Amino acid sequence: MTLTINGKVGQFSAPLSLTALLGMLNSQNKRVAVERNGEIVPRSQYEVTQLADGDQLEVVVAVGGG
Repeated sequence: MTLTINGKVGQFSAPLSLTALLGMLNSQNKRVAVERNGEIVPRSQYEVTQLADGDQLEVVVAVGGG
């Protein structure tokens, strides 16, 4: 399955949930916001959101500080 994540194309095994993908990206325990095909995915839906071939994702990690 081909996914575009933050503008970079990658190959992944299907089926793949959003939670599993974040684990692969080492982002599962961080404060992240995810947009899938132009729509924000609520954090409560990460586990049940199954990714599909051709999905375009933007993953943004929140950084604290001032």
